[in-house]
Amino acid sequence: MTQITHPAIAASPMTPVRWVMLAVMVVFYAAAGVIHLASPDAFLPIVPDWVPSPRLVVMLTGVCELAGAAGLLTGRFRWWAGVMLALYAFCVFPANIKHALEGIVVPQLPQSWWYHGPRLLAQPVIIWWALFCSGVISWPFSRRSGETKA
Repeated sequence: MTQITHPAIAASPMTPVRWVMLAVMVVFYAAAGVIHLASPDAFLPIVPDWVPSPRLVVMLTGVCELAGAAGLLTGRFRWWAGVMLALYAFCVFPANIKHALEGIVVPQLPQSWWYHGPRLLAQPVIIWWALFCSGVISWPFSRRSGETKA
């Protein structure tokens, strides 16, 4: 059977740093997926008003998180899982913004800007993290071929 992988994986080896980052991301997304599926109603207040079928969307986010975590664990789908989790993190950013700006109470989460500020600033890092630990990108830890140190 032909393996469905992306050719870029060969160019981005799984170093010990990537493995640790990948393991942390798997745990993070698996836990988030379980929480979204177990308590979808807790997240409904932060879903932007323009999102159709908010409860279904929250449930689907849980499924996407679990599928992404599982995909990261496989060599076959790791690259695609990284791309999809990065896109996912981008797509849920409006909910994080609404949560912060409207001061919506979500059980178990702080309501302070000491939480919301870093959380919003971390979103691009989470996107990069998904791409890096899955081998999609190597930046900033490797140079392109032909570059030399200054």
